[in-house]
Amino acid sequence: MCVPLSPAVVIGSAQPAADFDAERLTSAGLELVRRRSGGGAVLVGPDRQVWLDLFVPAGDALSQPDVGKSFHWLGEVFAEAIASVLGTSRVSARVEVNRGPTRTSPWSKVLCYAGFGAGEVAVAGRKVVGMSQRRDRSGSWIHSMALVGEQGVALADVLSGGSERRSGARAVLTEVGLPGDGRLVAPLTEELLSRLP
Repeated sequence: MCVPLSPAVVIGSAQPAADFDAERLTSAGLELVRRRSGGGAVLVGPDRQVWLDLFVPAGDALSQPDVGKSFHWLGEVFAEAIASVLGTSRVSARVEVNRGPTRTSPWSKVLCYAGFGAGEVAVAGRKVVGMSQRRDRSGSWIHSMALVGEQGVALADVLSGGSERRSGARAVLTEVGLPGDGRLVAPLTEELLSRLP
């Protein structure tokens, strides 16, 4: 599990830093950090998410040659943990693991939670868990994160460009994350760790 000590915007390996405004980041007290896996930006900070990075060795029973399918097992673990923390069944809570193709939007390359990729998890239509992956001959590093609470305004407000761009991003990001607040982080972390193989 990863526990950030201070807030930051984490961008994907190929994402241009110019997607974010340096002055706005500084004013918001946010550092800009690049991860080694792909995808769009996420906002991390204390009590904002459950962040899990893990390594699956090549040849392991969980290892899949199909990159998309390699996320499915972890999505199922997250889905069961989320339903348990919500105190309901996956069906009644409408917890969905994406086993189909990636669903993109015009914002997907900029904002991780604006698309819905393989193995990612939604609750009642709201994307809650995002994933990315980096592979080499030794295996796969999977980076995963469940957002808890409102994430939209802070990330949208530090985008570069005009106010219309930030407003559009805000509209997308207000529809993501697990409803609730930071008090869900500890129980979801515990539940997730107890379910990992």
